[in-house]
Amino acid sequence: MTMASTEEGTLRRITAPARTRRIRGLSDKAIAWAFIAPTMVLLLAINIFPLIWTIYLSFTNYQANRPNRPITYVGTKWYRDILGSPDVWAAMQATAHFVFWTILLQTLIGFGLAYLIDRKFRGHAFWTTIILVPMMLSPAVVGNFWKFLYQPQIGLFNSIVSFFTGIEPSSFEMLGSVNLSPWSIIIVDTWMWTPYVMLICLAGLRSIPDYIYEAAEVDRASLWRQFWSITLPMALPFIMLAVLFRGIENFKMFDMVNLLTGGGPGSTTEVASITLKREAFEKWRTGYSSAFAIILFVAVFGLANIYVKALNRVKQR
Repeated sequence: MTMASTEEGTLRRITAPARTRRIRGLSDKAIAWAFIAPTMVLLLAINIFPLIWTIYLSFTNYQANRPNRPITYVGTKWYRDILGSPDVWAAMQATAHFVFWTILLQTLIGFGLAYLIDRKFRGHAFWTTIILVPMMLSPAVVGNFWKFLYQPQIGLFNSIVSFFTGIEPSSFEMLGSVNLSPWSIIIVDTWMWTPYVMLICLAGLRSIPDYIYEAAEVDRASLWRQFWSITLPMALPFIMLAVLFRGIENFKMFDMVNLLTGGGPGSTTEVASITLKREAFEKWRTGYSSAFAIILFVAVFGLANIYVKALNRVKQR
């Protein structure tokens, strides 16, 4: 074996691992892009493109039922009309009323149930499962189920109210009353989604270390003092997270309102999503409804962004 062949073999042994690593690195990157690219394309197709298309339509006179009509640019006309419309502000007010009371009731009841279940009493696992049943049902099933319960003649709800108050069951109608119909939807949504809030609050309570309570007992802190100084502050980020999730969902609530009242009687329960549906698919004002959808998106995104910043400050304390 000559000196040249020896040096060539040594050079091959040195450069082969480097070349192999380089080829393997490029191959890994290609495999990574092969997995990521379909997801990115799907995300762009499902989320980003419709958003951009909606923004474009909000500045035009486009109508979905007249696709061959020439599209003209109308500027910010729809935005000005929406922000100056009393009907839109009435729908936003109904939405705010619905969101406020559902979040308040679900948070109070959900945290109370989580606090009781966290005590780990006998049979707590069974009752936890029972409490979670409403959350497992379809909104369509829940809406039709409660619509039957709210029937003034044969509905169980009126009979229960009559049993405790003495009022004639047929003397009031939850879904047909201007004053009671908003509360009928609030009751149903609270019944269905309080378990969701309970689960998040329960996760927060279970994350509190036991040694903190043990130290508080050594210091002879009362249960009330432990609750206000330990339990509530440490579970507050989870409570705020539950409020964030439910607030976003309830702001765009549609299916339950549509099934129970359809926005009636009159426009008493016509929340923003019902108004948007009527403008888009009943009046076929696609450009107008697109502008309304963008306004709702900006409102939810802006409020959620502010709320998340407040949540981060609470978590950093």
